[in-house]
Amino acid sequence: MKTIIAVKFITLLMLVCSISAFSQTDYKKLSRKLNSRAVKSARKEAKQLKKGGYYIAPGALPLEKQLEKAWVKSMQEDESGYPRYIVATGNAIAETQTAAKLQANEVAKFELAGTISTNVAALIEGNIANAQLNMEEATSVTEVTGAIKNIIVQEIGRVIQLVETYKKMGKGIEANVRIAYNSEMAAEAAKKVLRKELKDKTKIQHEKLEKLMNF
Repeated sequence: MKTIIAVKFITLLMLVCSISAFSQTDYKKLSRKLNSRAVKSARKEAKQLKKGGYYIAPGALPLEKQLEKAWVKSMQEDESGYPRYIVATGNAIAETQTAAKLQANEVAKFELAGTISTNVAALIEGNIANAQLNMEEATSVTEVTGAIKNIIVQEIGRVIQLVETYKKMGKGIEANVRIAYNSEMAAEAAKKVLRKELKDKTKIQHEKLEKLMNF
């Protein structure tokens, strides 16, 4: 009996090890494929940008490396197949490089907040029925959800700076930036804003609110 148990245990252990080895091998293959696609896309885009007169700041990573990082971030997915990062872009023209960069980053953050609020609106719409809201409550939720973009901008934490390029435009300088933000952090920031706004501006019961925020 002990021999049979031992054999079964060893067989199970070998099976687990083989699954683990397969998973690691599969992951490495996917990573190599992802990096390969990112490198090709980055080189192509870098060539186009340089041809268009764009340059990078002194001391920054080479443009190809910046773009490679950006492409990898935009391609990464979580376990459910959803984007792991939200990527946004922004551009602005100012008299100085610093001013242009600051303005471009603000534009990118607003684009980021817009994407987050749009995603949240879609998720909330799917939860309205589950939360058993009446018509008046549902209308209030829709109105509040559609007006949280500017507030989300303030809740967004530190973003990942991916790409930063510049181009001389007459007496000014054009800055183009690309940033990324973790999707899970984005969802949490949106929940925090939405929960507060709904508590302040509606009379939805706590139980309904929790069902509504279950995303």
